[in-house]
Amino acid sequence: MTVAIIGGGYAGMAAAVELAARDIPVTVFEAAPALGGRARLVSINDTVLDNGLHILIGAYSETLRLIEKVTPGREHFLRLPLTLNVHQRFSLRAPKLPAPLHVAWALLTAQGLSSADKRAAARFMQAMKKRAYRLEQDCTVVTLLAEHQQTIDLIWYLWAPLCIAALNTPMQRASARVFLNVLRDSLGAGRAASDLLLARMDLTALFPKPAADFVRARGGQVEAGATVEHITKHDRGFSLRVQGHQRPFDQVICAVAPHRAADLLADIPALATARQQIAALQYEPIHSIWLQFDGRINLPAPMTGLADSPAQWLFDRETICGQRGLIGAVISASEEHIGETQDALAQRVVADIAKNFGPLPKLKWHRVIAEKRATFSCTPDLTRPASITDCKNFFLAGDYTASDYPATLEAAVRSGIAAAGLVR
Repeated sequence: MTVAIIGGGYAGMAAAVELAARDIPVTVFEAAPALGGRARLVSINDTVLDNGLHILIGAYSETLRLIEKVTPGREHFLRLPLTLNVHQRFSLRAPKLPAPLHVAWALLTAQGLSSADKRAAARFMQAMKKRAYRLEQDCTVVTLLAEHQQTIDLIWYLWAPLCIAALNTPMQRASARVFLNVLRDSLGAGRAASDLLLARMDLTALFPKPAADFVRARGGQVEAGATVEHITKHDRGFSLRVQGHQRPFDQVICAVAPHRAADLLADIPALATARQQIAALQYEPIHSIWLQFDGRINLPAPMTGLADSPAQWLFDRETICGQRGLIGAVISASEEHIGETQDALAQRVVADIAKNFGPLPKLKWHRVIAEKRATFSCTPDLTRPASITDCKNFFLAGDYTASDYPATLEAAVRSGIAAAGLVR
């Protein structure tokens, strides 16, 4: 039996590792030179960066399991207790207490919230826990918070940042059901589940590259810079045209971005339903802004929020992974900035950093990476395609496939594991 995995991102490499561990020979095809998909390394001015800024949390159990499987014993992350710090506006930090006391104490001692705000937040969490974080009828996050009388400051400083960070979809159109799934498995789970995990290395080195080494060591192949141009279904399996050459396989896991998957599925009639579901997806952009200064920037924490700025979060890469003078800034659900020039957006963020933290060293260079289709728009009652399809031995993997989660690395990894589990 031979299995092709199209796409060497977190979903594809998760599937490859699971199959390789079962001694099933796999061949991974990745069109880009670097593995990782939308969470891959890029090199700018001899500096290794990420295509997008990603935060992991302790609840990412499957991602953490596979990272440990392919690189056991390494110190992969700067691990912080749940900490939300919007500079000079809001601060919340969970202590190392057993759940749910860690969340209760974090709310009780939060700065920037009134006593009424804190009571409202506690009532909301208790109400969600009582209903097991489930909704009979999905609605928007804004509607859910209004029903539970959450205050403006609570929404502005707590719920909105969590929603945007997790779902990459504005609260006005974000799915409350999926948002509650995130709360259930982070704030509503064990203490370590809400920890913030900031990778000490680029996202390709974190998992996809060592995963490729794991696969190759077990007889599999991982081919980067290899574009699958077309898939043909025949009686004995599938034929993949890879850069002009036909390659036969018994089973296929398609783990590319959804807009690319829709093209690859086009000529297989049995995949029409999956293709229609993919075509119905809408997308949300993310802007990642990299700022290289000629000297250290004294941020108060490795991850710091900004109010009244396009950038929602700043990441001190010197503290996180030793990259001196490098700051990463992220703008999630950033549709309003599509079309804005790199220079204008970067200079706005630099001005906001200076306004909040004082004079800055000279800016040596900047780069803005705009992912126009970074994630699907996670709206209420959204129908997402399943991993199993109507085409025998053809499976889908990716953060857009049906699951409890929004488009996160954990969703991608779990989808890869699910697809691998369907291979027989």
